[in-house]
Amino acid sequence: MTVETAAPERLSIDGPAGPLEAIAEDLKLPGDGYAVICHPHPLHGGTMDNKVVFTLARAFRENRIPTLRFNFRGVGSSAGTFDHGNGETADAGAVASYGALRWPGRPLLLAGFSFGAFVALRLALERGASRLITVAPPVDRMDFSALAAPNCPWLLVQGDKDEVVDPRRVCAWARSCTPQPTLLIMPGVGHFFHGHLPLLRDALVDAIRGG
Repeated sequence: MTVETAAPERLSIDGPAGPLEAIAEDLKLPGDGYAVICHPHPLHGGTMDNKVVFTLARAFRENRIPTLRFNFRGVGSSAGTFDHGNGETADAGAVASYGALRWPGRPLLLAGFSFGAFVALRLALERGASRLITVAPPVDRMDFSALAAPNCPWLLVQGDKDEVVDPRRVCAWARSCTPQPTLLIMPGVGHFFHGHLPLLRDALVDAIRGG
């Protein structure tokens, strides 16, 4: 399915550490909610232009949901410096607040890849969300021990050949959550989904559409 959008709009959103570089992709037709998407680790090359982040955004748009991608503090032209997930969660919150003003009355959807999955989960717990998607959450690299399960539909996508995040630890952590997320294991897929982005997109589109 092809969905018409306006041209991507480059934005500067006021963040807690200064302006945040962002891209809004708005639908010409009203959709159900708006999605904020969080990118991988800022100190390891993560940006809002990451291919998995772009794939997440595309899956939402194919379900008629407008999207906001943004660079965390210290990435690209976003002000500030890396803050180990704390400031980055505040950054995501500022972007979500911008979205609430741009699309008033629409529910917030959150998604993130790797480090961005950690941030998206934290924000879902702080602010609430109507849906959460976490891709390859780094449970063996960040402190997930104090994080509960969100009170919303939650999809966790994990490749079983991930060379960065241990898939066994991700699955064990997911099964320890109450309630558990819907766990989608993708066979033969590494951390960056090289060669598998169309498969990821199709799985995400179906999951979002299925509610």
